Amino acid sequence: MSDTRTSQQWWEETRKDPARLRDWLLDQYRGEATAAGRIEAFRDAHAHGQPRAHRVLTVIAAQERQHATWVGGLLRARGLEPVVQDKAERYWEQPLAAIQDLESGCAVGAHAERMRLERIEVITSDPEAPEDVRAVFQRILPQERFHERAFRSLAGTEALEATREAHELGRNALGLSP
Repeated sequence: MSDTRTSQQWWEETRKDPARLRDWLLDQYRGEATAAGRIEAFRDAHAHGQPRAHRVLTVIAAQERQHATWVGGLLRARGLEPVVQDKAERYWEQPLAAIQDLESGCAVGAHAERMRLERIEVITSDPEAPEDVRAVFQRILPQERFHERAFRSLAGTEALEATREAHELGRNALGLSP
C-alpha cells in the first residue's frame, strides 16, 4: 500500500467515522481475544527450559485476556456484541514468517506492541476521543508498555534487527508510516 499515514492521521480519520470506529473496536476485541492463545502456544513451543520467558509470556497472555474483557465491555456498552470475526490479518503474514525461535518471536511481538503503543498513545492523549474509548485504552496503556519492554528484553538487539524488515512489510500492509 503506497498511501501511508501516521497513527495520528489514522486516528483522526477513524474517530470521525462512526462505522470505522465500530469496525476498529471490533478488530481490537478480536485481536485481544485471540492474542492470549497465540502467546501461550508460542510460549509452549519456544520457552521450554527458560523459566523467566515462560513466566513473562504467561503474564502477557493473562493481560491480553483482561484487555479483551475490557474492550468487550466497551462494545457491549455501545450496544455491540463482542464476537471474534474471521478476518484476514493484513499485518501478520510477514512478521509471523520471520519467527524461528524464542528471540525472533519476541522481536516480532516487540515490534507489533510498539506499533500498537503508537496508536494507543494517540488515542489516550486526544481530548476529542470518545471518553469511553479513551478510558478503556488508558487502562490498557501501561500493560501494553510492559508488553513491549518485556518482548524487547526477551528478544535482544540482534533479533529485533533481523525481524525489522518483516515488521515494516506488515506495517505497510496496514498503510501506516513510522
